[in-house]
Amino acid sequence: MTSFTGSPYLIKGGIVLVDPQTSAIQKVIALQYNPDTLTRTMQVHGTGGEGNSRSEALRLTGPPTENIKLEAEIDGTDQLETADKLTSKVGIQPQLAALEMMIYPTSGHLIANNNMAKVGTIEIAPMESSLALFIWNANRIIPVRITEFSITEEAFDVNLNPIRAKVSLGMRVLNVDDLGFNNKGGNLYMSYQQNKESLAAMFISGSLSKLGIKAIV
Repeated sequence: MTSFTGSPYLIKGGIVLVDPQTSAIQKVIALQYNPDTLTRTMQVHGTGGEGNSRSEALRLTGPPTENIKLEAEIDGTDQLETADKLTSKVGIQPQLAALEMMIYPTSGHLIANNNMAKVGTIEIAPMESSLALFIWNANRIIPVRITEFSITEEAFDVNLNPIRAKVSLGMRVLNVDDLGFNNKGGNLYMSYQQNKESLAAMFISGSLSKLGIKAIV
């Protein structure tokens, strides 16, 4: 028999890492607690400006540059109270390390590059990182690049393993100008924008009288 607790199922936000070539899911990092705030800023890409024709003032050259910022909390207190073996041994370091590795090249790639440099390889291609998808409900599955990352460790166990921390993440949305259309990330971006268009179409427009005017001459 299934008991009903009366509490709704809480959807978590998080980041999914995907292989950019095969689209295989490599890792799912769910945020332990959903942030209270999510800051999004957008920079318009238009042709208007000094020296441009007046006819160009309203033209858009592409999607805006969108940046997302959030602050996530990670707390291992409950796990310690239930004697979770992993948390008792290393604290919340696995969760922190999983997030940190999004901005690190792998040690294997670093070693391979060093070996190639030793034998005189002229050009060494930079490592292609995993495609990061920031997921914040079904309408927001967004390809992103991590641009800012900071960790504030706030409490430690007797072995100085962190057991509580705040993680600040800054992300830039990768759009079709960055990824192209023939790319998994580009396809996901287009779905993200099309979802915005669908939501905007649900908006019920007001009347000019609400603004205290009868007509625009």
